[in-house]
Amino acid sequence: MRFGLIIRGQYAQGDDMRVRLQEDLDAARLAQDLGYDLVAKGSHYSSHPFQYIQQIPYLCQVAMVAPKLRLVPGVVLLPLHSPLHVAEELGSLDVMSNGKLVFGAGIGYREVEFRAFGTTQKQSGQRFEECLTAVKRLWSEDFVHMKGSYFELDGANCTVLPVQKPMPPIWIGANANVGIRRAARMADAWFINPHNKLDTIAAQMDVYKQALDDAGKPFPTELPMGREVFVAKSRDEAIRLARPYLEVKYKAYRDWGQDKVMPASDHFDLDFEDLVQDRFLFGSPAEVTEQILVLRRRFGVNTLILGIHWAGMPASLASEAMQMMAEEVFPAVRSA
Repeated sequence: MRFGLIIRGQYAQGDDMRVRLQEDLDAARLAQDLGYDLVAKGSHYSSHPFQYIQQIPYLCQVAMVAPKLRLVPGVVLLPLHSPLHVAEELGSLDVMSNGKLVFGAGIGYREVEFRAFGTTQKQSGQRFEECLTAVKRLWSEDFVHMKGSYFELDGANCTVLPVQKPMPPIWIGANANVGIRRAARMADAWFINPHNKLDTIAAQMDVYKQALDDAGKPFPTELPMGREVFVAKSRDEAIRLARPYLEVKYKAYRDWGQDKVMPASDHFDLDFEDLVQDRFLFGSPAEVTEQILVLRRRFGVNTLILGIHWAGMPASLASEAMQMMAEEVFPAVRSA
């Protein structure tokens, strides 16, 4: 079982982002020291009410300050970007990290982002598949001739290739069944999202397995999942400590329309106590250990990427939870 940390880097308007960036880099160093396997960084643009350090610059710095960690852009919103740009940036990051990149890719869901990059949500599926296909070709062919709906590669080449051959592992993050089928067909793994309820994931796992069978592919050797996590002396204390920050985060996600691209039963328009149920990993070390083992036994998850630090939470509080996870939960999960 591998454990990672997702740094979302979402901070309140008016915060000094130099200070917040340093805290995020300190979190990466601490993750390395505590034996975490990887650091992931999300991506959004026009992210009001949050300020937001972008994923590739942050991960480049992590490669320097915590060189043992695998790096996961989790996820690159491919419909917003040209494939040559993605191929060269991520190829550079794989070189900078000495071959520790995982290519996390996603489709996005916010119209403000699509419009700002000259596209629409309606076009996103086609653009995603074209971009991912082109990136793979740029990493595996000397010169690429390919005409997409929004780009043309006319003998283009990628000037910096990944260290990993033939290319870094590709994880596709997906909320909806169409995206899960795409992950089975086009990626090494479905990157299971942090906020679907367990019954939803169970139904979607059936979709994923059937799509793998249809594609003639085996179940992945590494199955990653993101989860919001907070560990404390008791479940009540974990909820009390995390609630002020996680509640703000999911109100913003509801305003952004995140749950509109999820199954209807997984909407976020809930009281916090109901939102937590069957969705987040909260509790004492023993309780969180058992919750993680359920994910392992029920779904085959063997890489768990933990969301521990949310906008407004003191860095010291997040660090304490990271340490408790590493010292009390990780060994218990692995021994079980």
